[in-house]
Amino acid sequence: MNLHRTTLRLAAVYNVLWGTWVVLFPNHFFELVGMAALNHPMVWQGMGMVIGVYGLGYWWASYDAMRHWPIVAVGFLGKIFGPLGFVFNYLQDIVPFEFSYTLITNDFIWWIPFFMILKQVHTKQRWRLTDTQKN
Repeated sequence: MNLHRTTLRLAAVYNVLWGTWVVLFPNHFFELVGMAALNHPMVWQGMGMVIGVYGLGYWWASYDAMRHWPIVAVGFLGKIFGPLGFVFNYLQDIVPFEFSYTLITNDFIWWIPFFMILKQVHTKQRWRLTDTQKN
């Protein structure tokens, strides 16, 4: 199994598990880090659902990362913009520092592997879409 396939499958499994955890136990993360529970846990559960769906996309992309690079690119952008959103809100004192713990496993550890996949796509095919993706 190649490195890209392994990376995307690990990301898929992680995202599905994390999403399931957040949907089924929306207050658990907040209890773990000592934050107050949300007034509207369904918002957090919605985030869990989105993260879980990303996991399905990563699994499908794992079959051919060069062909399904747009899924990887969307995931990579989310892993960049999520931490930027945290910093923006943290600096405005909207969200406590403890919330940053989610960034470690949800975002930071995936930066290099996802970047390497996208770098290879750029090097090998210059962001070309396959014929089936053009339609």
